[in-house]
Amino acid sequence: MFDFKHFKGDMFGGITAGVVALPLALAFGVSSGLGPSAGLYGAIFVSFFAALFGGTNTQISGPTAPMTAVSMVVIAGIVAAFDGDVSKALPAILTVFLLAGLMQIGLGFIGLGKYIKYIPYPVVSGFMTAIGVIILITQILPSIGYYPKEDTEFVTQFKPQAEEVILDNILKDEAGEGILVLEDFEETIKRAGTITQEQILKESQALAGKESSGVLGTIKVLPKALQNINWLEVLLALGTILIIYGFKRITTKVPSTLVALLVMSGIAIGFGLNYRPIEEIPSGLPIPNLEIFTGFSLSSITPYIFTALTLALLGAIDSLLTSVVADNMTKTKHKPNKELIGQGIGNTIGAIFGGIPGAGATIRTVVNINAGGKTRLSGMMAGVLLLVILLALGPIASQIPAAVLAGILITVGIGVMDYKGLKAIPYMPKPEVIIMLIVLVLSSVWNLVYAVGIGLVIASLMFMKKIGDLTAERSDVKSLLKEEAWSDEIDFPKALQEEVFVKHIKGPLFFGSTSDFQQLMKQIPDTATTIVIRMGRMQYIDQSGLYALEDSLIDLIKDGKKILLVNVLKQPKYLLERIDIIPDLVPKEHLFDDFDECLVWIKKNVKGEN
Repeated sequence: MFDFKHFKGDMFGGITAGVVALPLALAFGVSSGLGPSAGLYGAIFVSFFAALFGGTNTQISGPTAPMTAVSMVVIAGIVAAFDGDVSKALPAILTVFLLAGLMQIGLGFIGLGKYIKYIPYPVVSGFMTAIGVIILITQILPSIGYYPKEDTEFVTQFKPQAEEVILDNILKDEAGEGILVLEDFEETIKRAGTITQEQILKESQALAGKESSGVLGTIKVLPKALQNINWLEVLLALGTILIIYGFKRITTKVPSTLVALLVMSGIAIGFGLNYRPIEEIPSGLPIPNLEIFTGFSLSSITPYIFTALTLALLGAIDSLLTSVVADNMTKTKHKPNKELIGQGIGNTIGAIFGGIPGAGATIRTVVNINAGGKTRLSGMMAGVLLLVILLALGPIASQIPAAVLAGILITVGIGVMDYKGLKAIPYMPKPEVIIMLIVLVLSSVWNLVYAVGIGLVIASLMFMKKIGDLTAERSDVKSLLKEEAWSDEIDFPKALQEEVFVKHIKGPLFFGSTSDFQQLMKQIPDTATTIVIRMGRMQYIDQSGLYALEDSLIDLIKDGKKILLVNVLKQPKYLLERIDIIPDLVPKEHLFDDFDECLVWIKKNVKGEN
C-alpha cells in the first residue's frame, strides 16, 4: 500500500505543506466562528485521512477558503437558532459537517467524481470571486480591532428585542409542557420574573453578533467601527499583509504566511503590546464530541441537509480541481471517485473531533510537490506535523494576535478571486457574464448555497435553450426540392418528390427542443403520402422527445401517411421499442439500415406522378 522509496521527499514535502497549512488552519478556524482549534483539528484529520484513503498521491487537504465560507454560513445559522450559544449549537453544527462527509463518501461510491467537470465555469468563477469578497469584507472589523458584541452602545440597542426573544422562549417552553398561558398567568409571570440582566445582555450580544455578521452586516456597522478604530490592531494586520507580499519577492522557498505569523506575533508578544489574542487552543489530544451521536436530533439538522449536500459537492469540486493540478505537475492520473471517498472519510472523522470541513488545497499541494512529495505519505506527514505542533505549541499559539490572522485572511481573500474570469467579462457572451454576476452578487450579499443552486439552474436553462435553438435551426423542415439534400439523396427520382417527404433529424431530441420539433412536423406538406424520417444523426432522445415524436407520428398516420425510419441509432431505437412505437406505429419492415435500402422499398411501393 505504501511506497517508502520516496520517504525523504515525502517527509520534506509533508513538513513544508504542514508549515504552510498552520497559519491558514488557525485563520480559517477563527473565520468560521468555531475558533482556531476547529481549524487546526480540521487540518490534522482531513489531511491525514484524505491522504490515507484518497486517490491523489500528492494531494494535501485541509480547510480551504470556499469550504470555510460555506461553513461560516452553516455555523452562523445554527448558532442563531440556539440563541447565540456556540457550545449548545456545536453538536448540531458538527452533525451537519459529519453528514457532509458521509455524503462525499456516498458520491464517491456512486461514481459521481467524473461528472464534477460538467459544472459551468461561470458558476465556479462567480462563486470563487464571491468567496474572496466575503473574506475581504468580513475581515475588515477584526483587522481594525472592532468587535460588535463588545461595543456596549451597539449591544444596548438590542435589549428590548432580547427581552422579547427570552419571553417568547418562555411561552414556547410552557406550550411544550402543556401549560396554557391564558389559564395560568401566574406561572408565566413567575418565570418572566426570573429573567436576569445577565441573560438579557447575553441575548443582546447574540442579536448584535447576528446583525453584524456577513457582508451586509459588516457594511451596516462599518460607520460605527470606523469611529472606534484600534490603531495597534490595524498596524498588526497591515504589517502581516506587507510581509506576506513583500517576503515573496525575496524568496518563495519559505512560506511568507508563516514568516508574517512568526514576525508579527513575535513583535506583539516580545514588546508586551496590549493586543487582542485569538481564542485559547486546548492543550492535549483532540477529544471526540460524542454528543453528535448521543444528542442527535433529526429536526435540528433537517433544515441543513441541502447545505450539507452543498458542502459535500463544493468539497468534491475543490478537491478534484486540485487533483487535476497535481496530475499536470506530476504527470500522473488521479482516481476521482476514490479521492471523494478519502475526502469524505477525512471530513467525517474531522467532524467527530470538532474540526471544520476541508478539501484538497491547491497551494499546499503545489508546495508539497515542489518540496519532493510523491506519495500519500506526504499528506499524512502534514497531518502528523500539525498534531505535534498542537501538542507541543498549543499554549504558545494561543498568544497569536487576532489581527495577524485577519491580515492573513485578507491576503487569502485577494488570492482566491477569479481574476481570469473577471478580466474576460468584456469579451464573454452576455448570458455567461450574467450567470457569473448573479452568482457573485447573490453569494456575497445573500446565501452562498442558494446562489450556486440558482446559478446552476440558470446555466442549465440557457444551455438547453441554446441546444434547442441549434437543433431546430439545423432540423428545419422544407420540401425535398428546397432542403439541401444529403449526398445519397441527390439522385432521388423527381417523379416521387411530391409523394415522398424526407425529414432529417439532426442532433438530440430532448425536452429543450420538443416544442420546435412538433411545430416543424406540422409543416409537412399534405401532398406527401410517405414520410421518411432519417435518424442517423439523432444520437439521443429523452422521454419528452420520445412522446413528442410519438404524438407527431400518430397525427401523420391519422392523415393516412406511411412512416419509414432510416438508420435509427441504438439509444433511440431501444426507447422506441420500449413504448411500442416500434412496431405499433412503425412496423419493423418500415425500418431501414440506410437510405439506399429505403429507396428500393419506395420505388416498389410508392406510385409517383405519371
